[in-house]
Amino acid sequence: MPAYEYKVVPAPAKGTKAKGVKTPEARFANSIEILLNEMAAEGWEFQRAELLPSEERSGMMGSATNWRNVMVFRRLLAEDQPVSEPETSRKEPAAPSPDFRHSEQQTPRLTAAAGDPEAPPEAEQVPGPGAAKMQADDGVEELSPVSGITAALKQRAAQKGDGGD
Repeated sequence: MPAYEYKVVPAPAKGTKAKGVKTPEARFANSIEILLNEMAAEGWEFQRAELLPSEERSGMMGSATNWRNVMVFRRLLAEDQPVSEPETSRKEPAAPSPDFRHSEQQTPRLTAAAGDPEAPPEAEQVPGPGAAKMQADDGVEELSPVSGITAALKQRAAQKGDGGD
């Protein structure tokens, strides 16, 4: 009997916009379709959708039961997956694979916006789109220059006796 592993994921709660999808029902169906296709691409087979109770804290001492929609997927465990053997009865030779040679191996840099909580730890932190503008700003408002001491400041200085003209 084959052994399976299972994965339970939250069901989508709202629809996803797409070209040609107009109604809320169609958008919601689109969200489910996207999730099903993503999971199938990873080898997961959809089993069922469930509505399950979840007891959660409510306030300091209380608890409340919330109902959660989840989707259940399964796939064969690695040791039970059939191994596909290469075809040996080929009549035509395989097309030669092109041999690309580059002067140096270029691997793209993995970057993430600074402070992104979902960024992988090995990603290089780079400023976000508005950060460069903020770094260039010295924080001083641009005002017209004041050309000398105003009368109110002169009067205040005279009252304190800090100096005068």
